[in-house]
Amino acid sequence: MKKSLVLALITGLAVIMTGCGASAGKTETQTEVQEAAGEEQVSEEEASSTDFPAGKQITIVVPYSAGGASDTTARIFASELEKAIDTKVLVTNVTGASGAVGLEQVRSSKADGYTIAYMPVESTMIQSLGYTDLSTNDFRFIGRAMTIPAAITVRADSPWQTFDEFISYAKEHPGEIQVGNSGTGSIWHIAAASIEKECGVEFTHVPFDGAAPAVAALLGNNIQATAVSPSEVQTNVESGDFRVLAVLGEGRSSVVPEVETAQEMGIDVTIQGWGGFAVPKDTPDEVVGILEKAAETAINSEALKEVLESKGFEHAYLGAKRMDILAAEELSYFSELIPTLNIVQE
Repeated sequence: MKKSLVLALITGLAVIMTGCGASAGKTETQTEVQEAAGEEQVSEEEASSTDFPAGKQITIVVPYSAGGASDTTARIFASELEKAIDTKVLVTNVTGASGAVGLEQVRSSKADGYTIAYMPVESTMIQSLGYTDLSTNDFRFIGRAMTIPAAITVRADSPWQTFDEFISYAKEHPGEIQVGNSGTGSIWHIAAASIEKECGVEFTHVPFDGAAPAVAALLGNNIQATAVSPSEVQTNVESGDFRVLAVLGEGRSSVVPEVETAQEMGIDVTIQGWGGFAVPKDTPDEVVGILEKAAETAINSEALKEVLESKGFEHAYLGAKRMDILAAEELSYFSELIPTLNIVQE
């Protein structure tokens, strides 16, 4: 029954009852008609969610430049998501403020499932760094695709054969060890700072414009260690120039599988980059459920696994609820740690 016809019937009945001297209370017929109108409205609202995506295009916003690791991951994911959900998926790059500009665009978009954010680990950090008031609390994840663990790496000719020796020296020589990272406030800077906090040592942090210059500085013996990913030092490890002392991931790295994690050594530190996908927090449950199911298929596709392996990343699928919990935990951790580092942007 069309809404206009239902409303006309309600109006007509009201006039009839008024003319017959009916009481102010609803008659049985009025109640039935109004309930019918309400049921029709609910069914239309449900249809708008359960029919998703109804052939409409989905856009994935990558908050970094085209060609990078995040962009590559997102584009393969988009290709596989298209197959899983049977609709067009477009990837667009919106850069600025360490990812805050792109993520803000998604946060401000209509919460209908048609705009998805590529979510990097930095999404749990940028609020504490002073770039934005945005955080992962403004989103709901539909899945995590991969992780990139931090690795503490030194020159092969350094005096430290083990991570324990490295930490012992740092305790005895506060500030003497210079640890390079990919930039002030980067996840690799946070990795070294987390080791400091947990192990009670003091490093001199040396920021570079990306991981590659930090690796070059270590190779040139200008610093004593780096905190970057295993894939970023892989070539130098294979050549015999570098030695990885510890991996800070939730599991061992496929790049250097013989190296223990900090957790395995009894050090409660897990710091890793990760990449996932999320929608604005008010997106309906039905839509999130549809996207999560499709995302699981896309993330676990052989095409995406092969790309991640070729980049030295770890395939690490997590579903929506588990990723929401992990992001909340990391947001809390970084909110406490980052202010102590005196690196908040003004």
